[in-house]
Amino acid sequence: MHFTLSRRGFIASSAALSAAPMMARAKVAEAPVAAPQNPLVRQRADAQIFRHDDGHYYMTGSVPEYDRLVLRRSKTIAGLTSATEAVLWRHEKTGPLSGFIWAPELHRIDGQWIIYFAAGPSGGGEDVFRIRTYAVVCDGPDPMTGKWSLLGQFQAPWDSFNLDSTSFVHKGQRYFAWAQREPGIETNSNLYIAKLESPLKLAGKATRLTVPTLDWEIRGYKVAEAPAVLHRNGRLFMTYSASATDARYCLGMLTADEDADLLDAASWTKSPQPVFTTCRETSVFGPGHNSFTVDEQGRDILVYHGRDYEAIQGDPLFNPDRHTRVQRLYYTADGIPDFGVPVGNGPLPERFASATNARLLLAHEGPQLIAGNPLLAQTQFRQTPGRAGQQSVMLSPILMPGHYLVARKDGSVALEPDSNSADFDLRSQFVRLADARRGTIRFAAIAAPGKAIGVADGQIRLVRSRDAAARWRAD
Repeated sequence: MHFTLSRRGFIASSAALSAAPMMARAKVAEAPVAAPQNPLVRQRADAQIFRHDDGHYYMTGSVPEYDRLVLRRSKTIAGLTSATEAVLWRHEKTGPLSGFIWAPELHRIDGQWIIYFAAGPSGGGEDVFRIRTYAVVCDGPDPMTGKWSLLGQFQAPWDSFNLDSTSFVHKGQRYFAWAQREPGIETNSNLYIAKLESPLKLAGKATRLTVPTLDWEIRGYKVAEAPAVLHRNGRLFMTYSASATDARYCLGMLTADEDADLLDAASWTKSPQPVFTTCRETSVFGPGHNSFTVDEQGRDILVYHGRDYEAIQGDPLFNPDRHTRVQRLYYTADGIPDFGVPVGNGPLPERFASATNARLLLAHEGPQLIAGNPLLAQTQFRQTPGRAGQQSVMLSPILMPGHYLVARKDGSVALEPDSNSADFDLRSQFVRLADARRGTIRFAAIAAPGKAIGVADGQIRLVRSRDAAARWRAD
């Protein structure tokens, strides 16, 4: 008698047979409900996500037409992808606000909702880049349904190109930071900071924090713009964007002690290298104009825009495909933000540290799996649904798309390119098992019943699923 078993049927049958005993002892750990995926929102540049104490995330950004201010909200970051977007305000028909509308930022100041944005006149030519900073204000407590009207123009130190304003409070004092072209300095924009008296009026003299002079700050244009402030680990970190808005666009960072005089330029130290740049391995180009928020668990999240291709036809400012993207922000041992690389399209990746030795992470050096703690990007793995039914998953390093962890017959675990074969489909399938009491997970191999990914003799191998060496802490 001859039986025909399809490839799909073979995989599903194998999964059911090998996973059943494991599931009896542990809970299958499903992917987080409504986890964010990149791009979070397509064609929204200069992205800002603002988490308010009303329990909502609010997101705004530049639209490709540069003609309006928009806002969406959701209870979760992932929900912003499909959230209804409200048009709050449109550029005027004539005058200084009739042209481009750029880089909005939402703030709650003295009980009012305010959006800062940059605008210029219409009419073509160089005049459209006569960009100045303005604000609109909401007349009610709900920014999605309230009426927005023009509050006025920012009273900048000079009547010159300025944009990308942000505001933050530190030790009870509200500050204002922005980018501007200062007369007498041959750059496109520098960064400035001052105390804020009212939403559009400075409380005193402005301080120039930095001028773009380094090679990565002056590619195409001499730019320091889009400041964003993060207060962590006893310091203030101010990121900013540099160079032209194509694949050369990148993030730099200034750092100040939390007790320092923030209006003293000497209090701030510039990182000599960019902290976040184009990554061809993950296909994210020109990451920049960022903001910071926290996820539903209170973990720091980097928000930014980037394209998923490099070649641009025409002026990159008029290319619509700068998409809003998000990813976890990690820290080095001495408390400095470690941005890693733009993680690429798809579910957000995780890191997995051995439960028996937190210094040993699931990592790789090129195609070789290792247990160690190399560069952040080498420790980030994306989990995607498997091919052996709803309970299986596959693990792929973000720097090697199309490669997956596989269980080999000799007990080793390796990275292999997807061969689209039944054998590969079986060996690349794992079941993620959670132990809530210990706060750990395991990745049980469907191809090797009773075995899971673990650390043995300092190497990534298959170990007995019940051994402590098979347990990981996900982050």
